Amino acid sequence: MIGVSAAIPEIELDAHCHHFDVESIRKDFPILSRKIYGHPLVYLDNAASAHKPQCVIDAITKAYTEYYSNIHRGVHLLSQLSTQEHDLARSEIQKFLGARHSYEIIFVRNATEGINLVASSYGRSHFKPGDEILITHMEHHANIVPWQMVCEQTGAVLRVAPVNDDGELKMDEFEKLLTDRTRFVSVVHLSNALGTINPIKEIIQLAHARNIPVLVDGAQSVPHMKVDVQELDCDFFVFSGHKLYGPSGIGVLYGKEEMLDAMPPYQGGGDMIRSVTFGRTLYNSLPYKFEAGTPDIVGPIGLAAAIEYVQKLCLEKIARYEQKLYAYATKALSEIPELRLIGTAKKRAGVLTFVLKNIHPHDIGTIMDREGIAIRTGHHCAQPIMDRFGVPATARASLAFYNTQEEIDRLVQGIHKVIEVFQ
Repeated sequence: MIGVSAAIPEIELDAHCHHFDVESIRKDFPILSRKIYGHPLVYLDNAASAHKPQCVIDAITKAYTEYYSNIHRGVHLLSQLSTQEHDLARSEIQKFLGARHSYEIIFVRNATEGINLVASSYGRSHFKPGDEILITHMEHHANIVPWQMVCEQTGAVLRVAPVNDDGELKMDEFEKLLTDRTRFVSVVHLSNALGTINPIKEIIQLAHARNIPVLVDGAQSVPHMKVDVQELDCDFFVFSGHKLYGPSGIGVLYGKEEMLDAMPPYQGGGDMIRSVTFGRTLYNSLPYKFEAGTPDIVGPIGLAAAIEYVQKLCLEKIARYEQKLYAYATKALSEIPELRLIGTAKKRAGVLTFVLKNIHPHDIGTIMDREGIAIRTGHHCAQPIMDRFGVPATARASLAFYNTQEEIDRLVQGIHKVIEVFQ
């Protein structure tokens, strides 16, 4: 079991970030007040998808009721208003990630589509037989399968950097795998299955020293920590709106302008063109080159509202509160003799993955559900890391800033109930 102090990286708080009123914040999330099987809901499945504050719901409702229309090229007022709000959302997301230009923000459905876009567009135009793509053993399927697919298409080879028994990336092995054949690195920032926070700046620096571009999968990191893509110096960064308290169906691919400019379009259709004849098509400029067809018009507007909400709460304050809650939960779960934590890295956040002796995770999840406690069970779309730890599946409790110590106590009570049922 891990020491509690090891799970709490220190964060400097801004002067205005001293107080975090979780009970008041919870009132912003309507669904948290409902009951499940007669019990108050304890929602600990935030790594899969987080709930939405009322301001996000209101922004979506306002868009559909007051100014919704298809964007770009429309001359009527509703189209102009929709275009204006859609473009404003892109600018807000640019500022949130610290990108240089709004056109470096590409709207996609989710982080998965962002990775697929880069793998397909960059990979098929840059990789050749014998080239190597480096990922890690802790990736989820969305950062494995697209690279396998492009390897099959180009003859490139997928390399996997190992992790140790705590679920930490073996940096010496990672560095050895960076060779003259390596053409791309794609790595998760915060593991959805282990909670491990990778040393992402060091990884990028090592890769860039060999002129190797890096994609960072930030689907799990952006809800828990401040991200600045220019400070990281990553070439690509992807995340999903629904894990950041925004709508589902909208995600973001950030790419450096020079990287995106050098890539061919991912899909063809309306809006990604400058002109079309039967003989030739000229493609549009960024970001539209990668956004074929009518996009998710309202999704970015809802995501921008979610970003404004978390920024008002203060990202540093959110991180500090979640770290304290995470330490409390880690200590509480560590005191259950029958429980084994999977993933005990020194730097972790957000995710508590565990197994109970001789009890299948699906049984854990089912009994918990009847107590009103929502956790996730299964392989978490990360079968290779499950194999690495010798388990077919786990139970996973994942935290958000609206969770409380009382809810962690309910989780512990639920686990004891599961153990009691199977004794």
